[in-house]
Amino acid sequence: MSSNLELYSEIVGWEVIDQLHQLSSLLKNIRVVHVNSTREGGGVAEILHKLVPLKKELGLDVSWEVIDGNSDFFKATKGFHNALQGHKLEIPDTLLKAYEKTNEQNAEKLRSKLMDADIVFIHDPQPAPLMNLFPDRKGKWIWRCHIDASRPNRIVWRYLRDFIKGYDASIFSLAAFAQPLPHPEYLIPPSIDPLSEKNIELEDSEVISTVSGLGIDTDRPFMLQVSRFDSFKDPIGVIKAYRLTKRFAPTIQLVLAGGEAADDPESQAVLEGVRTAANNDKDIHILLLPADAHRVINALQRAAYIVLQKSIREGFGLTVTEAMWKGKPVIGGDTGGIRIQVVNHHTGFLVKSPEGVALRARYLLFHDEKRLEMGRKAKAFVKDNFLLTRHLREYLTIMVSLIHGEDERIELG
Repeated sequence: MSSNLELYSEIVGWEVIDQLHQLSSLLKNIRVVHVNSTREGGGVAEILHKLVPLKKELGLDVSWEVIDGNSDFFKATKGFHNALQGHKLEIPDTLLKAYEKTNEQNAEKLRSKLMDADIVFIHDPQPAPLMNLFPDRKGKWIWRCHIDASRPNRIVWRYLRDFIKGYDASIFSLAAFAQPLPHPEYLIPPSIDPLSEKNIELEDSEVISTVSGLGIDTDRPFMLQVSRFDSFKDPIGVIKAYRLTKRFAPTIQLVLAGGEAADDPESQAVLEGVRTAANNDKDIHILLLPADAHRVINALQRAAYIVLQKSIREGFGLTVTEAMWKGKPVIGGDTGGIRIQVVNHHTGFLVKSPEGVALRARYLLFHDEKRLEMGRKAKAFVKDNFLLTRHLREYLTIMVSLIHGEDERIELG
């Protein structure tokens, strides 16, 4: 058995690893390709960095390809992202043409890798048109949506649906996100890797030195939100919540830590808005971190007294799961995938406003025993539901289903 899988067995047990081997034995030597739009930044890239090597260890021939695009392409795809999450907007024809042309160019670049693949995973709207550009394709194509598409802009969805409807299957994170399509649809929530630098145990001394090295006073409590600088993460609302909390907890600090994704042209403007809202408050720490600052994020989450994810729309929210894995109850926006992670009053609190954040922050600040109890429940909930091995098992199951169809009944011991 491979060394990585042995390490996972220490966390999830041998039975889970045995199931992975049983499933992968039905997929030996098949060629699998994942395609997305960025190798760094954002949850999709983070998950693929872990899933792809594990699939290889299980004997699959797996590669991960990233499409290229210019500024007009990424403006269009950011518009798709916002529209799928409910924004009313119109994407100009010039950007739509750039989107389609870019996919045509990438199809030529990837032709040799995609034509003969047995399974192709296309992640999110950016590379969605690729499938229609391979009419003689050999394998099964799956569209994987990581976005909260529960109430999409209907005009934009109809445009994208024309590219998606011909896929062999699609995957959504929650049932509420799924849209009617003429093919099988599967539900697979994202996951975290408990063995990654972002989630492994750290010595207390490293946590303290890392956090203090960022200019944060480790002798005073701080509230933390880790996320890309994106308006859907509501960083301005987080600052409002912090100021309300400071009225009854004068020593509290706020840390907003995140980075920029290569496929998000709006992040710089959002970051500037956050800095303006902070108004030079010395207790607000705005950290623009590189994509590989995993150990730093780990230390911040372990040191934080209160962890927030006050999104107003959210496909899932990996940072919620990461904090819960570290025994932290999370105050999260009552939206999207956060609702299946934060069990209200048990693994954290669901809120709709800055005032709601402040109310729940006050409770956690003044009820230590309850905060620790909720943290224990949160970690157990993640172990049972949101670790990488569960995610991998469900991907393997879908691949077996698509390749073998109803040819045979598969029994897992």
